[in-house]
Amino acid sequence: MHWWIIATVLAYFVKGVCGMGNTLVFTSVLSFANSNVNISPVELLLGYPANCILVWKERRHIRWKICLPVIALVILGSLPGIFLLKNVDVSAIKIVFGFVILFVGVQMLLAEVGRVQKKTSKWSVAIIGILSGILCGLYGIGALLGAYMHQVTEDSHSFKGNFCMVFFAENTFRIIVYSLMGILTLSSVKNFLMLAPLMLLGLGLGILSTKFMNEKLLKRCIIIMLMISGVALIVNSI
Repeated sequence: MHWWIIATVLAYFVKGVCGMGNTLVFTSVLSFANSNVNISPVELLLGYPANCILVWKERRHIRWKICLPVIALVILGSLPGIFLLKNVDVSAIKIVFGFVILFVGVQMLLAEVGRVQKKTSKWSVAIIGILSGILCGLYGIGALLGAYMHQVTEDSHSFKGNFCMVFFAENTFRIIVYSLMGILTLSSVKNFLMLAPLMLLGLGLGILSTKFMNEKLLKRCIIIMLMISGVALIVNSI
């Protein structure tokens, strides 16, 4: 149980700082001794109130024109992702997603230092939305969505507000479907109740630490978390 405690505090400290990355940290710490089908439901329940808190904190920065289309696409993509989680060995899919995320992260880092220009299109929104949904349904990981949100938001406050709003909607949908499919169990709920105070502790410390970090550093932290998540997906699947 001590690894669950460590994973929770670390994961939600990162969530408080970056607005994302909690699933990456949580899953990476626990995946060596636990299967995804046991980890994902607990992380989903822990992430739900965390997203609520960040959505409320950054509510003035939410842009519905950005959020609503992405919410619809992510939920649409979640359906095949949840089916795969329940029924299929998805190691090869994880490796492909890992390389895609790593590639996107490198592009974002180059854009951040001014070597390439940021570009978005309707097609990129659709593709990223669907693929993000599949990845969310499988592992609750929103790295691709984070890459898109980083491109269309102005600063870390806008990023956190819009990103967490999408995940609040996606989490609501996934909690319902996980319950209907038997993935979300009484054991998952008990683990959530034990770990919830530690989630709040980690999240609070992360939010507090952002007061001492400048905007450029926060944006680069987000990009680095995206790139690490891609590498972690690849390594854990080989």
